[in-house]
Amino acid sequence: MDLLSDGDGGGVSSVVIPIKPVPSGPQESRLNIIEKTDEEILAMANLLWRDLVKASNEGKYGEFAKNFSTSLARAIDQVVAGHQFANSELARNLDEDFDVLGIIRRGEHVTVLYRQRSSKKPGEWLGRLVLGYEDGKVRIFGASIF
Repeated sequence: MDLLSDGDGGGVSSVVIPIKPVPSGPQESRLNIIEKTDEEILAMANLLWRDLVKASNEGKYGEFAKNFSTSLARAIDQVVAGHQFANSELARNLDEDFDVLGIIRRGEHVTVLYRQRSSKKPGEWLGRLVLGYEDGKVRIFGASIF
């Protein structure tokens, strides 16, 4: 599984991270992120996206994954992710500026879509951040760049 991959240098870059929430107790069932306003969602999402971009650029996998849901953290092979950070020009050179394209609400998760650029590669990529609650905290259930 590639994480923030720029592929083989040509074509479309993509990363797909599975979404499979892990129930964690009764408190979680009372919290549903889709009930938040767009402004509330973007305040949380933009901060998390900035943290992902910064950690990716610095190659710090521990920082990159610190807000992952339990299921996402279990699904990602740290060795593969570390290799990806070390060898991906895109993953290590994401522009700190991005544009929000929209929010999609579904079930107990929201997907925030971003226009992401690289500081070294020409063009634009579609960023995707999936958020939901786990143990009463907003967690990342998916993150990708296409």
